Amino acid sequence: MTQVGDPVRSGFVASLARPGGNITGLATLAPEISGKRLELLKEIVPQLSRVAVFGTSTLPDSSQRLREAELAAKAFGVKLQYLDVLDPKDIETAFRAAGKGRADAVLTLTSIMLLNHRTQVAELAVKSRLPAIYPQTEYTEAGGLMYYGANILDLHRRAALHVDKILKGAKPSDLPVEQPKKFELIINLKAAKQIDLTIPSKVLERADKVIK
Repeated sequence: MTQVGDPVRSGFVASLARPGGNITGLATLAPEISGKRLELLKEIVPQLSRVAVFGTSTLPDSSQRLREAELAAKAFGVKLQYLDVLDPKDIETAFRAAGKGRADAVLTLTSIMLLNHRTQVAELAVKSRLPAIYPQTEYTEAGGLMYYGANILDLHRRAALHVDKILKGAKPSDLPVEQPKKFELIINLKAAKQIDLTIPSKVLERADKVIK
């Protein structure tokens, strides 16, 4: 595996240090990630006070990711409005609720359902004039504003080392699941322009990729 969020909570391995079964590899699990994403939102929206959080509660690691976001929000003095998106029809409802809740921005948690409808999510964020940060690079490619997370290319490269060890006789159960070491920031200036948002130069300078 190369991009599983929390392989322990998802039931793939017994623990990160000792997988115990026939699966190992790389996880995108990084407890501090929610704090970094909220920090970036705070930098591009200085008056940030309320953030709508889109997630899917039926996913195994959803509650853990939400708890991490809540802890980060408390540190930044930001209030979160959690909106459960269980079905594609809930996406538009969630954006309307975010508007009624006077959200200043959107934080999207990992969700395969939301990812599959990323273009709709990105378009509604623009329509609602809400800056949004996403957990997968595909969102920015579909018109989303900003991604911050694990460098996926680095995870794939490191996964090849696991494959090499296994082909040479190592057991997956003996190879610890590794976590991200490199992170990347992607900013879509097209999306920023659509909502009349100016990205501070100090944020742009840190970006690994800028979509113009």
